Amino acid sequence: MTWADSFRTAYEAILARRMRSVLTMLGILIGIAAVMLTVGLGQGAQERVASAINALGSNLLIVTPGSTTSSSGFRGGQGSATTLTVGDADMLADPAIAPDVAAVAPASASNQALAAGSQTWTSSVVGTTPSWLTVRARTVTNGRFFTDADLASGNPVAVLGSTTAGELLTGNPIGQSVTVNSAQFTVIGVLDTQGTSSSTNLDDQVVVPMTTYSSRISTSTNPEAVSQIYLQAKDQKSLSAAYQEVTSALSTSHGVTAANADFTLSSQQSLVETATNTEHVLTVLLAGIAAISLLVGGIGVMNIMLVSVTERVREIGLRKALGATPAVILRQFLLEAGLLGLTGGVLGLAVGYAGAAVLPNLISQPVTISALSAVGALVVSLAIGLVAGVYPAQRAARLAPIDALRSE
Repeated sequence: MTWADSFRTAYEAILARRMRSVLTMLGILIGIAAVMLTVGLGQGAQERVASAINALGSNLLIVTPGSTTSSSGFRGGQGSATTLTVGDADMLADPAIAPDVAAVAPASASNQALAAGSQTWTSSVVGTTPSWLTVRARTVTNGRFFTDADLASGNPVAVLGSTTAGELLTGNPIGQSVTVNSAQFTVIGVLDTQGTSSSTNLDDQVVVPMTTYSSRISTSTNPEAVSQIYLQAKDQKSLSAAYQEVTSALSTSHGVTAANADFTLSSQQSLVETATNTEHVLTVLLAGIAAISLLVGGIGVMNIMLVSVTERVREIGLRKALGATPAVILRQFLLEAGLLGLTGGVLGLAVGYAGAAVLPNLISQPVTISALSAVGALVVSLAIGLVAGVYPAQRAARLAPIDALRSE
């Protein structure tokens, strides 16, 4: 028998027992589809996390106030202290102190009620400096951002996020007025669309000059206090050095040590690593659970192939009596098991792609299936079929012709 003959015989044997073959392939189908969707969910989650973190800004470092401890020993949470000032930001912008920091933008933010004509809206109002646009990797799609002159003069100008502009204003927003905390601001620009990051809508905000925020919006008794300082490292390789420089400069300036630091410094890199590691662990765990279905499917293939060998003992004896070698018999049953596994894998791949198209609409979670994953799924399904068919095929190949012909 040629390879083509063996393949045709295996195909006809599968068709002759359609229902049993379908039920055998079902275990592999479910296993392949489950593994593909699980890995796809993990990859989609990693891409979403990376995209969300990248939206925060390029090579970003964020300094936030630390915690406070009262005289009675009560310790407030992170951010409860007001230890950061505009002076700290100016210090960190000095190349002699932090040479690996490319740009610095102090910021203070609060939720405020906005009004424009008869329309009202509540949004986050951010007071910052012109370098905020660079540090946060944002662009202005309509109009302009405020300048150093606006900052120095405390001009009542505002740049709106796309969501805020759409909720408050109609037509071209440039030149229109928005009331924030009973103060009128002139809209001079609209930011690009960024989406959501860490459950925060980056498109729903109003950005104004820091000086204007301090004089017209802020309720703080210290006009120099800021709630955050954003810093941009020169490049990805400089991120670690910039982290050390900022930590050292602020510790020296504030007269604190790492044990009692009154500020917290977080980096984009640490956020990426933490999120990626978490997603990776969950993906491996879920993929491991889904892989059990593949094991069950492989056991099913082995079971059916053993039944098939038992049913076809006389056929095997007749083939051997007519000159078929053990290698030919082994090849025939291995091909049959491989076809069962590969067909189940192809069907599982189809189900996986269908699930990847439907699931995001149901769970609001992207599912990314790569071409490498698809090819790997087919290889794994074929391997499962072949491995599961080895023992039944060897058993068939070892049958003595006379014993096979005597069986009923």
